[in-house]
Amino acid sequence: MKVSTKGRYALRTMLDLAMHDRGALIPLKDISARQGITVKYLEQVMTLLSRAGYVRSVRGAGGGYRLSREPSEYTAGDILRVAEGSLAPVACLEDSVNQCPRASECPTLGFWEGLSDVVNQYVDSITLEDLVHRAGDSHNFSI
Repeated sequence: MKVSTKGRYALRTMLDLAMHDRGALIPLKDISARQGITVKYLEQVMTLLSRAGYVRSVRGAGGGYRLSREPSEYTAGDILRVAEGSLAPVACLEDSVNQCPRASECPTLGFWEGLSDVVNQYVDSITLEDLVHRAGDSHNFSI
């Protein structure tokens, strides 16, 4: 499994918002400067996060973004799924019901299910608040 740039940037952006929350909206250009991500690309990421209800935005002068909830209420898995969709390692596990015609006879299905479980359990066990604590006081972090 490989997380795309959009997934990595979504997680970094949410972490940036959590780390720099001082009660005011955070301009996109500030996030862009700190993260080294173009404003144009961040706009795409913010559209995904906004549609999911993860961030609030205000347009215009004095506008910007902030988290909709507390950092402890988001998991890395939540954020990655907004940007990536399913985190399943193989296509047959992307839906809740395995649609593969070979599922009943596949000798590797158990392996893929186990890998999927481990990945999902891990990303769902780490909150945005955990990542803030891991980053400490350093504003230079990478994911």
